Amino acid sequence: MRNPAPNIETFIGCDADYADAKIVLFGAPFDSTTSFRPGARFGPAAMRHESFGLETYSPYQDRDLTDFTVADRGDLELCFGDSSMALDDISAETAAILADGKLPLLMGGEHLVTLGAVRSVLAVHPDLHIIQFDAHADLRDDYLGARLSHACVMRRCYDLMGDGRIHQFCIRSGEREEFRFAKAHTDMHPFSFEGLKETVEAIGDAPIYLTIDLDCLDSGIFPGTGTPEAGGVSFNDLLQAIRTVCAGRVVAADVNELAPMLDASGASTATACKVVRELILSLC
Repeated sequence: MRNPAPNIETFIGCDADYADAKIVLFGAPFDSTTSFRPGARFGPAAMRHESFGLETYSPYQDRDLTDFTVADRGDLELCFGDSSMALDDISAETAAILADGKLPLLMGGEHLVTLGAVRSVLAVHPDLHIIQFDAHADLRDDYLGARLSHACVMRRCYDLMGDGRIHQFCIRSGEREEFRFAKAHTDMHPFSFEGLKETVEAIGDAPIYLTIDLDCLDSGIFPGTGTPEAGGVSFNDLLQAIRTVCAGRVVAADVNELAPMLDASGASTATACKVVRELILSLC
């Protein structure tokens, strides 16, 4: 009697052997610093499961996931009670993927998970730039006294990188001090993707980390997120923005802040899956 195949669920079309893969997905199911509605820890598993409602083929790009070698390593097992430990584990996984000459694609989780990945990418690419799609500036120095919070993730990245290397788009929420800080220290483009093409061209051959907080989308089409903000961008605008950034030298990326149970219709999860598919194909 033949042994059954192992019960391992991967993102659709991303079941290549790790040794052969050029792009490697992994999940960081962490939401312990969420400031409003929790649930993003369930995002990676939901995206994998619901991805099988998609086709592997993208009519937007005339590309198919099955034409490329992409591996899915599954979710990390993270300590929910200690942000530092969780970030260390994310950093270690990112570093291992980079050391093998592959591009890491992180599925969150809340936005703080980005910091863990950026630490390792920056160690390999010290001239790194970050392009952030997000509703929120995430530039607070602390949130209720905590410096490791999803509300502070870009400020912690700034601490590592300094002025002019964080480029923020779609931002429409934050404290007054965050916007003042951005004016002095980051490259912020509020409300839309205006200036994105010019930004990518100015970065040139320097490496890029692309971080996509899905709440950059308008909350009317993407309500399944912990801190929804009205007035976001459209799905088609986001897909075009992803392709624009991927025309540059993207060396790592993430998609985060899906909280699937906050949209019982499943539409937010389906949207997140399509964003991940289009991102992968843009990176290939």
